[in-house]
Amino acid sequence: MKNFEERLKRLEELSVRIREPDLALEEAIAVFEEGVKLSKGLEKDLEKIEARVEILLNQPTLPDGKPELGLFDPDGE
Repeated sequence: MKNFEERLKRLEELSVRIREPDLALEEAIAVFEEGVKLSKGLEKDLEKIEARVEILLNQPTLPDGKPELGLFDPDGE
């Protein structure tokens, strides 16, 4: 699948396209449907990114400056 920036650019293109006065109804519906799918996918990606940022901001850091994510015990215990 395309990366976030490519999908966002495509959504912007669809936004311009759907405003064209000569766009046939069937094509407008197809453009709208693609835009809705892209929008929902981008929204999910943003939610994942926000969650990752929250984890990084709210976790204590170790002396070496790396965040402690609490997923694994560094001593293997």
